[in-house]
This record gives sequence, structure tokens and C-alpha cells, in this order.
Amino acid sequence: MSSAVELWQRYQDWLYYHVDLGIYVDISRIGFTPDFITQIQPKFVKAFADMKALESGAIANPDEHRMVGHYWLRSPELAPTEELRRDITETIDRIEDFTQKVHAGDIHPPTADRFTDILSIGIGGSALGPQFVAQCFAKADVPLKISFLDNSDPDGIDLVLDLLGDRLSTTLVLVISKSGGTPEAANAMKEVEFAFKKAGLDFAKQAIAITGVGSALEKYAIGNNWLDQFPMYDWIGGRTSELSAVGLLPAALQGINIRDMLRGANLMDAATRNEDMRQNPAALLAMAWYFAGNGKGEKDMVVLPYKDRLLLFSRYLQQLVMESLGKEKDLDGNTVYQGIAVYGNKGSTDQHAYVQQLREGVPNFFATFIEVLQDSAKTHPEVEEGVVTGDYLLGFLQGTRSALYDNGRDSITVTIPVVSELTVGALIALYERAVSFYASLVNINAYHQPGVEAGKKAGAKVLALQKKLVDTLRSSTVSLSLQEIAVKIDALDEIESLYHIARHLHANCKILFEGDLSKPMTLKLMLIPQ
Repeated sequence: MSSAVELWQRYQDWLYYHVDLGIYVDISRIGFTPDFITQIQPKFVKAFADMKALESGAIANPDEHRMVGHYWLRSPELAPTEELRRDITETIDRIEDFTQKVHAGDIHPPTADRFTDILSIGIGGSALGPQFVAQCFAKADVPLKISFLDNSDPDGIDLVLDLLGDRLSTTLVLVISKSGGTPEAANAMKEVEFAFKKAGLDFAKQAIAITGVGSALEKYAIGNNWLDQFPMYDWIGGRTSELSAVGLLPAALQGINIRDMLRGANLMDAATRNEDMRQNPAALLAMAWYFAGNGKGEKDMVVLPYKDRLLLFSRYLQQLVMESLGKEKDLDGNTVYQGIAVYGNKGSTDQHAYVQQLREGVPNFFATFIEVLQDSAKTHPEVEEGVVTGDYLLGFLQGTRSALYDNGRDSITVTIPVVSELTVGALIALYERAVSFYASLVNINAYHQPGVEAGKKAGAKVLALQKKLVDTLRSSTVSLSLQEIAVKIDALDEIESLYHIARHLHANCKILFEGDLSKPMTLKLMLIPQ
């Protein structure tokens, strides 16, 4: 264990500070050595070269033969063609123009002078980024309040629509899906269309599509005369789409300064192009992740933002990090099982939940503390002489950091001056770049998600099996056992799936079970006439 003086020196030696953004990155409590720094330098030479190629428009996603260009969103001049540069800037201008017209009432619902709400329909990156940003800048007097449908849970959909209530008539609906075929988004859209029809409202006059050019959703929106459409680019992945129309349109409609978000990301991007690792905050993060997990993701990343407004940052980072880095194969086709598991919530609330284990339990993690220097824009009373609640929050953060280090647990601390559009844009850019660097260090493709696609295909297989089960029952004049149904549809190897499907249909009053529920193989199934 280092002495306090040695730790102070290490802190000064490795502290990164961005003058214009006021952001600090502290990796001094990660236990790397000078020898490790020497060994990893050649990997960073390659990582910096890979990043240059990516930003220049190289095919960075070979599986889909696509460029990866989320960095161009805040620096259009870097885009490889004039057409792309123009498209990026014109889309931002259109977002601002559309927003101004909505706020002014020039664009309004058929039955009122103003829209009051936004209902955002999307899944994964089409929801997590907008949710995180909405939480960061929530306030009582937003121009439009926002709600989200980000799942295929009927009860969850009911809850959101019930809370909107009569305000459905003044709700602007954003349907966000690159293809229009993502089941969760497509299903939620159909549910909302049904709710509008049931309420006697014209869905098309209150609907916006954010989708790929030429997609099924764009064609549907145009064919049904929706209010407008905004583009999702094929060179932007969902988890890096917050600074595209996916995140910028809902943010602007809520009154959030999207130009400042883009400027913060632009400033951070410039800093993370520095090829001196010590002067590059994203490289420092990637290096710390590599050391902490031995380059194999052997330790989880626990994200603890000490600010209520950053509550959803760990959820946002879960997708960005885990979908990007969780890969079975490397770029050479070797089986490597890479990835970094991310979890967390907020400090100091969760000190009462799992810091006990972090300090004294299995040492299978490293922590990331997110610190915000400004307590509040308002004046707060002293809770003790000379002490306000924000001082306590700092004490909890620093105390937990010290307690973890004293017991051999590594941590990183990222400090921002205040939660603002500038700093949130910079945080998004910082972690996007760190993920890209880390992917290069471990030689994987950060820009595809074959595991997600496998899950979608498996889900579609279950739905096809359900259709066969229902069709079989519909054509039968007697009740049938699971075994009999499985034989009829040639699916004996899927009999457990058939049971799960049947149990769900039974719970929703679509089929009837006859027999002992504790003994699945004794059950007889009968379709309930609808």
C-alpha cells in the first residue's frame, strides 16, 4: 500500500484536466506499474491508427460493410463526402426549425393550440440515450414533458398511456427505429395507434418517424401522411446515436440546448485525438480498464454517479460498453470471450445497498465514481455548522473511494464541474472513444452485435412455434396433451418451449389447461373461443 505522500504524487502524475470543459479524469487508484505502461504503448500506437482510419471513413464494421461515423455528427467537416457533411448539418437545422415551430404552436395537434407531451417509442440505443439525457435536464417547466415506451410489456404500455390520459390528444409521438422492423418498437407503435383510434384521434397528425432512409417505417410514415420524418444513418449504431436525430430531436423538444451538447462532444473528441496517452482522457480510461481486467474483462465496472441527475448513466453505459465489447470472436476469428460487465446506480444511496460487498466481498470489480463539483444552482441551508448537504455527498464519495482503495479495490474518478449540456455531451463522447480504444487494444469489432441478432432470431422462432400450437388446437375437436401437439407439429425437441408458450396463453385466457398444473406432462390443452 502506498503512503499518503506517494499517493498524492501519483494523483498529480496521472491526473487529466480539460481546461475548456473543466473535466478531470483520475486513474491514480488503478494499480498499474511503469512496466505495464511500457508494454501497452505499442497497442496504443495501433489504437490511434485505427481511430484515424475510422474517422476517415474506413469500413470499420466489416460484418455489415459499413463505415462508423458517430464522430462526424459533432464534426461534420470530418465526414468523407460533401453529401454526408451536408446531410448532417441540414438535419440539425431541420430539428431546430421543427422544434421552434412546435414550441411556437405553428405545428400543433388537431384539437389544441400546443403539444404538451412527447411519447418516444424505441428500444435499446433508441431509448437509453434519450432517457439518460431527459433525466439529466428534467425540470418543472419543460416545453414538452417526455414519456417512453421501450419494451413489449403490455402492462408497461398501459401504465404510460394511462398516465398520459386525456393528454394523448396533445402528445407528439416519436417512433424511432432504423428499419421499422424491430419488434419492440413496431409493437409499441401498433399499441399507440390503437389507443389513438380508440380515443377518436388521428395518429398520423401527431406522429414523427426517426428511421433509415428508404426503410419500411419511412415508407409507412410517408404513405400515411405523418407529420415528418428524420433520418437514422446506417453508419450510426443505436448505442452511439444519442447525438443524431435519435437523441437530438427529443432533447430539443424538451428545451435542451443541443448545440451545446454537440459542442461538448466536439471538444472532447478533439482531446481524445491526442496521441500522447497521458494527455488523452479516453486512452487513460481504456488503459485503466485493460489493466483492471487483465485485458480479458476479468473484473466488472461498477459505475457510481454521485448526482441524482446522472442516475441513468450506468444504464446508458451498460449498452455502450457491453454491446460493443461483449464478443466471442476477435477480428482474426479466434475465440476470446471479451467484454466488461457494467452495473451500478448512484451514490450515496447505493452505499447502503452494495458498498459492503464492494469493500469486503469478492474483489471482482473496479469502481468508477462520477463526481459533480457544483452542488446546486440554489442556496441550501446548513445541516451542521458550516456544512451543507453537498458537503456530505463529497464526504461520502471520497470516503468510499478511500475505503475501497485501503482494501485493495481499484477505482477511477471522473469529475465534471456541473451537469450541463456541454458536460453531458462531453461525457458521451469520452466513453464512446474509450470503448473504441479498448476494442482496438483487445482486437475485436466494437460495432456489430451478433448476439443481439441471435436473440431476435430465437424470439421469432418461439412466435412461430406458438402459431403452430394454436393452429393445431384450433383444428382439433378434442383437447390434446403437449406430447400429442409436439408430435403433430414435429417439435418434440421443442416440447419445453411449447410448455412455456402454453402456460403464457393459459395465464392470458387463450387456452384452457385440464389436469395437474404441477405435472406439465399430464396436462391437456384446449383452445378457448375468443
